[in-house]
Amino acid sequence: RRPARAALPPSLAPPRGRPTGRGGASSTNDYMQPEEDWDRDLLLDPAWEKQQRKTFTAWCNSHLRKAGTQIENIEEDFRDGLKLMLLLEVISGERLAKPERGKMRVHKISNVNKALDYIASKGVKLVSIGAEEIVDGNVKMTLGMIWTIILRFAIQDISVEETSAKEGLLLWCQRKTAPYKNVNIQNFHISWKDGLGFCALIHRHRPELIDYGKLRKDDPLTNLNTAFDVAEKYLDIPKMLDAEDIVGTARPDEKAIMTYVSSFYHAFSGAQKAETAANRICKVLAVNQENEQLMEDYEKLASDLLEWIRRTIPWLENRAPENTMQAMQQKLEDFRDYRRLHKPPKVQEKCQLEINFNTLQTKLRLSNRPAFMPSEGKMVSDINNAWGGLEQAEKGYEEWLLNEIRRLERLDHLAEKFRQKASIHESWTDGKEAMLQQKDYETATLSEIKALLKKHEAFESDLAAHQDRVEQIAAIAQELNELDYYDSPSVNARCQKICDQWDNLGALTQKRREALERTEKLLETIDQLYLEYAKRAAPFNNWMEGAMEDLQDTFIVHTIEEIQGLTTAHEQFKATLPDADKERQAILGIHNEVSKIVQTYHVNMAGTNPYTTITPQEINGKWEHVRQLVPRRDQALMEEHARQQQNERLRKQFGAQANVIGPWIQTKMEEIGRISIEMHGTLEDQLNHLRQYEKSIVNYKPKIDQLEGDHQQIQEALIFDNKHTNYTMEVNILQCLFLQCILFPLINFFSFLFAACAFSVIQYAHSLSVSRSVILGMDGKSTENNNTAHISLIFFQTLLRFGGNKGPGSPNSPSILLYLS
Repeated sequence: RRPARAALPPSLAPPRGRPTGRGGASSTNDYMQPEEDWDRDLLLDPAWEKQQRKTFTAWCNSHLRKAGTQIENIEEDFRDGLKLMLLLEVISGERLAKPERGKMRVHKISNVNKALDYIASKGVKLVSIGAEEIVDGNVKMTLGMIWTIILRFAIQDISVEETSAKEGLLLWCQRKTAPYKNVNIQNFHISWKDGLGFCALIHRHRPELIDYGKLRKDDPLTNLNTAFDVAEKYLDIPKMLDAEDIVGTARPDEKAIMTYVSSFYHAFSGAQKAETAANRICKVLAVNQENEQLMEDYEKLASDLLEWIRRTIPWLENRAPENTMQAMQQKLEDFRDYRRLHKPPKVQEKCQLEINFNTLQTKLRLSNRPAFMPSEGKMVSDINNAWGGLEQAEKGYEEWLLNEIRRLERLDHLAEKFRQKASIHESWTDGKEAMLQQKDYETATLSEIKALLKKHEAFESDLAAHQDRVEQIAAIAQELNELDYYDSPSVNARCQKICDQWDNLGALTQKRREALERTEKLLETIDQLYLEYAKRAAPFNNWMEGAMEDLQDTFIVHTIEEIQGLTTAHEQFKATLPDADKERQAILGIHNEVSKIVQTYHVNMAGTNPYTTITPQEINGKWEHVRQLVPRRDQALMEEHARQQQNERLRKQFGAQANVIGPWIQTKMEEIGRISIEMHGTLEDQLNHLRQYEKSIVNYKPKIDQLEGDHQQIQEALIFDNKHTNYTMEVNILQCLFLQCILFPLINFFSFLFAACAFSVIQYAHSLSVSRSVILGMDGKSTENNNTAHISLIFFQTLLRFGGNKGPGSPNSPSILLYLS
């Protein structure tokens, strides 16, 4: 009997916005519910059909190969129902009813019905799917049946966070691919087109199979082929899809994608289950191994701890005293290191040992294993007893250390006190011996010596103040010797060195004081001599400089009396030279006395005389210069005396002549003056008288010339005064010139008057001649011309006579002509 047609599972149709359950997840039964109004036309989509055919075939073969078979054509190979029943047995792990082996249609329908009945027994309601369609090779019905099997056995059991089936698988994919960039799984069609979702699933579980960083979103073919190849090669997931079909389809088939993705889920979840089972086995083994390891660790830890206690107690019981505080401090530091570094780990080991022991016993009891019994002497009680002995030895060692440290602290305190005082004293004495042995006073001045003495007195006071410290150092050294200090030899050597140095400082201090006082006395004596030298050398030097200035001074004298006065003064100066030489010898004697003191007492003079810069060499040099200037001065005075005698002779000679010529000139001036005033006689007589005076002056001129020659000699001799006469050459010359200036103008004046009178007579005669010519009726023009020429001749003769008188102050002819015009 043909069974009723089963309805096509609604999952073969594309989703139509199927309502979801609570929390956004659809109920698992939604996949099993019939859907009467599914769109059959969509099943005819060749792209979807091709993808389903390949995916479902590969899925079936992935299970059938476990039974050693496979299918080539999904609608043909399942027609007899044999491989269909085998597929259900493989995927369910259950045995189905014995199939029919006949070749007839009825046998095939029976086998297919057995398979469909088994599917229905698993809670799957088949709608519109019957055995006849399968046996007849209906592709659509066959694919729908295979999809129902996939849903039930591959997808329905998937559960992730309270979601199952499709939503569970989708949530699993989202969780696994969340960390990857460019991957956003929201469905089972276009979210997988670029291939990155498949690669991300593989990389998440097996990162060594794919280098995800090199994948590109814009290369979906490479991504898909990479994922399919890796899944087939390393994950045993057959290649159920074609990359070209997925890329070339606007919306890949959802059922094909879900089938392929579910293979990833089962592959990775199966591996995880196997790993979990293995982990459980390993855990049991690990517990046993851990228990055994705890036993071994306890034995080893107990042995090590007991051995450490055995080695440590003798070290704590060692009471050998140390001589130095440093050694005891080192012991104390070692003990502190023991307390701080070595013991705490052992305390932890002891505690850990007890914890391990208790933990081991508890684990063994929980595992129904017999209790652990340590080796002899390694029980917890044995370890506690050994630990108590350790702490007792530790307490005694600590008390001994503290007592020894207190004992050595007292000795170290004294030793440190000795070292401090010795160091302070040695620091103070450092350089003192060298300072006391300095010979700085040998080149010091008196003021510096006095300063050195004051400084030395201050040092002596400081030296006395340090006497107490030296005594304290000796007392401490004595006490250390009495207490049998371990380093007493070095203390005694240092104390002895300090005492010897102290005695040496005292001797050097006294010696330096004596040297300073002796040097001070010598320098005071020298200073007094220097002062006396300066007091006497300064005025003597001034005297010599004044003498040299006087002797070198150029004297200017004009009379014999002046040169005689200079000669007298020079003679008086020469009379003082012996006394001056004695003073010089005395001054040089003072300097020689200083030199003698310096040579006798080996005084190193730091400098010259502080009171004066005048040296003996300078005094001797100036004295020699004075002695050389004296004869030069004598010679100069003698020459000047002879010159002044010659000048006196010239004065007398000039005076005698000047006393004669001067009165003669004055007399002549008075006589001429009276002539010019009184004007006795005719004009011609006056003129003749004046010409006689002129002649006498001209005759007296040789005497004046001789006087002028004497005057020239006086001027050459630079004689500026003459006590033998009151007439100087300048006065005589002026008087003579004055005389000429009076005489010659008078002569010219009278000559002019004479010419003027003559001219007046001519004019008068001319006037008479003109009158007569008019009366006689003569040619006046020619007569006038003749008379005028005659009168002019007489006038110019007179004028030429007048102009011929030449002398000082006489007018020349042009002047007279200008006057007449």
